[in-house]
Amino acid sequence: MKKKYFLLALLLLVLVFSLTGCVPGDGANNEEHLAGFFWGIWHGWIAPISLIIGIFKDNIRIYEINNIGWWYDLGFYIAVISGFGGLSLSRRRKK
Repeated sequence: MKKKYFLLALLLLVLVFSLTGCVPGDGANNEEHLAGFFWGIWHGWIAPISLIIGIFKDNIRIYEINNIGWWYDLGFYIAVISGFGGLSLSRRRKK
């Protein structure tokens, strides 16, 4: 039982570090390397985490200002609205 909780805690720790590695405003995107559609999706998914980190770090934002424009916005809003699995192409019917 302890091994199960240890592995779960380790997985959660790795997940948190992975999510914080690519937050908007971290310097990965600049004028030469703009954030595109898929970065918009990623930044939309991690927006709540970016918001919390942004409280403690001034350069971290929930939205990347160095982006390609409309396509980044589309990816960002799709991810924010849908979340993880909130937007589904097929729904189960209630019995």
